[in-house]
Amino acid sequence: MKKKILVTGGTGYIGSHTAVELQNAGYEVVIVDNLSNSSADVVDGIERITGKRPTFEQADCTDYAAMERLFAKHKGIAAIIHFAASKAVGESVHKPLLYYRNNLVSLLNLLELMPKHGTEHFVFSSSCTVYGQPDQLPVTEAAPRKPAESPYGNTKQICEDIIADTVKSGAPIKAILLRYFNPTGAHPSAEIGELPLGVPQNLVPFVTQTAAGIRPKLSVFGSDYSTPDGSCVRDYIHVVDLAKAHVVACQRMLEGKSKKAVETFNLGTGRGVSVLEIVRTFEKVTGVKLPYEVVGRRAGDIEQIWADPTFANAELGWYAKETLEATLASAWKWQQRLA
Repeated sequence: MKKKILVTGGTGYIGSHTAVELQNAGYEVVIVDNLSNSSADVVDGIERITGKRPTFEQADCTDYAAMERLFAKHKGIAAIIHFAASKAVGESVHKPLLYYRNNLVSLLNLLELMPKHGTEHFVFSSSCTVYGQPDQLPVTEAAPRKPAESPYGNTKQICEDIIADTVKSGAPIKAILLRYFNPTGAHPSAEIGELPLGVPQNLVPFVTQTAAGIRPKLSVFGSDYSTPDGSCVRDYIHVVDLAKAHVVACQRMLEGKSKKAVETFNLGTGRGVSVLEIVRTFEKVTGVKLPYEVVGRRAGDIEQIWADPTFANAELGWYAKETLEATLASAWKWQQRLA
């Protein structure tokens, strides 16, 4: 019998790609999303890719009663992958209460409901923002968490602590915390991809929208950082590689292979890429000239960070395989599909 996985925020960017990989791996997928930053049409894209339509429930994870009804309706959920969260660093600086309410309350509801309904496995969508500006690069899982540079980053730290404390209290839950670096790109079919509502908060969708003429120019936030070309450096990982890591994490817990009740893994490529390098690589891959302007630094941004993915490679048998060129080409293909 296929195991049932609940994917919160499953019509969102990473959630939808993970739903595809879960279905391809033979799992039964139930998606819950409030559609605050996504569209229900994404479910059609998932069906076109996999040949199977996931179950979709429109509900808000901060609504306890709605989530209680969902668990009662979809009995036998073996694991939860929790993506549902507000996720823009810059926006969180200006709207901190929105981020604390959405990101914390949704988690609290799920952790409270899991034991009531016999769900024991939890994969949490965390972030490299928990490391702040690290003292050493690349970043291993042993790196200390630093005071967050943004309310968004702080919610991820607090959520990690809530999960650890809940498990430590004796709750019958095993958890894997996946600390992402910078997911980007789109499914190679161009059936699903990153589709932020309004002005994109992430770099690559802003790049593709600028290339498509939707935005007049790209703003590069800061050129005076202590990096090779003065722009911020990040570790850009293809979203499909990232999605596959969630499937592996679920399998690890469901097969009883976890070595601790709460495990943490960095998910990245191990390579740092600057904003200006993204611009140059995109232009090379697509042949499209990208208008951009260097402006002042953005609140909440850290200077540079990239992953040491050795632990995830060894323990999970997972690797980020796609090149930066392939990742940017897939993002452009998706943008052209939207045109």
